Amino acid sequence: MSRKSGRLQARHEKADSENECPSTVAAMKRKADFTHDHQQDTKRHNYEIQGCWSQITGGAVTPCVLIETPQKELSVSPDVSRFSRYRFQNLFISPSPLPGLSWGSSKDVWLKMLSKETKYVHTSRVLQQHPSLNADMRTILLDWLLEVSEVYSLHRETFYLAQDFFDRFMLTQKSVGKSMLQLIGVTTLFIASKLEEIYPPKLHEFAYVTDGACSEDEIIDMELVILKALKWDLSPVTAIAWLNLYLQVSSLKDSPKLLLPQYSQEQFIQIAQLLDLCTLHITSLDFQYRMLAAAALYHYTSMEVVTKATGLDLGSISKCVHWMTPFAKVVQRNPPLKLKVFKKVPAEGLHNIQTHINYLDMLDAVPLEGQSPVSVGGILTPPKSTEKPQL
Repeated sequence: MSRKSGRLQARHEKADSENECPSTVAAMKRKADFTHDHQQDTKRHNYEIQGCWSQITGGAVTPCVLIETPQKELSVSPDVSRFSRYRFQNLFISPSPLPGLSWGSSKDVWLKMLSKETKYVHTSRVLQQHPSLNADMRTILLDWLLEVSEVYSLHRETFYLAQDFFDRFMLTQKSVGKSMLQLIGVTTLFIASKLEEIYPPKLHEFAYVTDGACSEDEIIDMELVILKALKWDLSPVTAIAWLNLYLQVSSLKDSPKLLLPQYSQEQFIQIAQLLDLCTLHITSLDFQYRMLAAAALYHYTSMEVVTKATGLDLGSISKCVHWMTPFAKVVQRNPPLKLKVFKKVPAEGLHNIQTHINYLDMLDAVPLEGQSPVSVGGILTPPKSTEKPQL
């Protein structure tokens, strides 16, 4: 074969490959386009929030400053089906106490709930990066949110979501001033109410309850800041949600059903009161939410009931039980709570509406080592919602 005919044959072979396999050429083009788009998406999404508090003028919150961090890895939610291959698989070896479910695998549901305990991280060192704040300020803010929740007949889950959002958000920030706490707190409750409530209060109602300290525009701006900081991870299994599940499982009889509550409403609100009091104290953040709910259940039932409902033994919850004992003694010295009646709330749902009592006085009576009485001096607090004129 001559050199000229060889070059000609090579050109024909190239043309034939392009003409005979159009799908291959299209696939290669799609791959190139996908690679380009993926690179653009990665560049666009690899940003982090920084300096949310560095430029505040006239009381308004400026939008977040986005800076490029191309080497930062994207967070990926864990695949619960592969937990047996992880090093810390002992976190998930406890058997599922859930009964058989008609709509899914009880084991998979249980593993998914446990996985959220490691995904949604909280710690009692949440205020270490904020020199001007202290644990008492967090306590007073959450106590005020409890009061607002009762005034607007919000569900207990709404308050506990707001508490989780607040504590996780503060972990992402530095040097937040105390004048910003009320805005952050009311915004987390605003976000939680839109997630949990069927008819959440309006924006102007959240601004009104701050007695002019926070405007509607400030709440809207802060909402975006918080959502970005939390990366839109807004579905933890809260302590009150664990308590609901534990009581339901412990009350199951021969024909188990998880659709409707079968436990005593009076018993639930007594245990929920203990959880409320413990949540106000910053050291509660040292324990997983499921442990807090299990320890609270232990103080009102027995270890046999706790094991049936949680799958945990005494060794697993003993540290939390010991920590919670002073809180339980203070709660049990008070008269038992009675169900409150709320307008437009059916009788079977009254226990799920958040209530507020004199938690700050109760905390002062808890004999914890190194604890000083809660003081409200110098902290921005609005008048009690029950003392404000009607809107």
